[in-house]
Amino acid sequence: QVPVLQTNNGPGLTGLMTIAAHLVRQARKEQLLGSSAEEKAVVQQWLEYRVTRVNGGSSKEDTRTILKDLNMHLEDKVYLAGNIFTLADILMYYGLHHIMVDLTVQEKEKYLNVSRWFNHIQHYPGVRQHLPDVVFIKNRLYTNAH
Repeated sequence: QVPVLQTNNGPGLTGLMTIAAHLVRQARKEQLLGSSAEEKAVVQQWLEYRVTRVNGGSSKEDTRTILKDLNMHLEDKVYLAGNIFTLADILMYYGLHHIMVDLTVQEKEKYLNVSRWFNHIQHYPGVRQHLPDVVFIKNRLYTNAH
């Protein structure tokens, strides 16, 4: 199901990313699309990933691959585009919510960087809206010491 936004002037807009980027510009929040050319490209890359991989991924294997990719990417980053909160974070949050809500405590620990990022995004003002809070434990269940 492809979303369509009917505007007052001109033709309707089709596609999640097109509509989201349009609404960001309408709200005069262009910083959500990235500031520098590099940030803009990284935001676009993650928006594309969201549509092609997260929306398309339905098998357990697809989900594992997505979580593994994100976990590696977020290893040294606060947000998907580095150190700034962008549209990519918002839309990836919404795309992953149904997955994160079903993860076990052990799975959340396995994808610790994704869990840290997701928990941070769900508490970002105005993001979570109507979605239920996904619970993460504050301290690790076990240590790596044997």
